[in-house]
Amino acid sequence: QVQLVESGGGLVQTGDSLRLSCAASGRTFSMYVMGWFRQAPGKEREFVAAISGSGGSTSVAVSVKGRFTVSRDNAKNTMYLQMNSLKPEDTAVYYCAADLRMGLRQRDYAYWGQGTQVTVSS
Repeated sequence: QVQLVESGGGLVQTGDSLRLSCAASGRTFSMYVMGWFRQAPGKEREFVAAISGSGGSTSVAVSVKGRFTVSRDNAKNTMYLQMNSLKPEDTAVYYCAADLRMGLRQRDYAYWGQGTQVTVSS
């Protein structure tokens, strides 16, 4: 089992950058595929990015490709989401998730953090 805690959210302006972190408990972090999802008010939770256990394979949603980058540091049991050129439509609660296999759907992930709010003002 793994426990996840997100951090790094906040209020920024259009065009700003922000880096989210997801800290994981346990000694088997590198075994887990990690993912980022987000949920805006009144909308369903959507996939943002995912990264394999080794960090060698990533997947990023079309809506954020070229602006967001997912990475991980297995020595620190931490995954990151670097978000550049933020837009108001990026406003959402961002969640990190973990599972043993790569997936793009919410149901592909068994473990979830509590989320961190990102608000982008226009």
